[in-house]
Amino acid sequence: MQKITPFLTYRHEAEEAVNFYVSVFANSRIKSVMRQPSGAVMTIDFQLDGQDFMALNGGDSFRFANGISLFVSCKTQPEVDLLWEKLTASGGAPGPCGWLQDRFGVSWQIIPTALGRLLRDTDPQRARRAMEAMLRMSKIDMDELERAAQG
Repeated sequence: MQKITPFLTYRHEAEEAVNFYVSVFANSRIKSVMRQPSGAVMTIDFQLDGQDFMALNGGDSFRFANGISLFVSCKTQPEVDLLWEKLTASGGAPGPCGWLQDRFGVSWQIIPTALGRLLRDTDPQRARRAMEAMLRMSKIDMDELERAAQG
């Protein structure tokens, strides 16, 4: 087990959320499920693209906040598009600058690796233009970023 594992606490929908996430990300699986005597899920150990997570049904007092998000680094625009579509489906909501919230209230950042490269460009004008373009976007568009950086 990795030393630090993200632990996601849901009101009552941990099992639904985990089943959804493992269907969205390749190389993902449910490792184990601990159930209460009633049969309801208590905790789930799972992996998303090889990264360990835990989920808990914690009750009505739990809500997710935007102060923490799951950052997903994408190599291609089709990967950005697919993850964006799936994670905003059925009640999810797009946000600014590559951020979104899924239908369970979890915040995600779906970010192409090209964004970091462009924002760290040695030419400060190229980096500034890429930053300005990104700030106008919801879902990040790699081609638009590249065009903006070029000027």
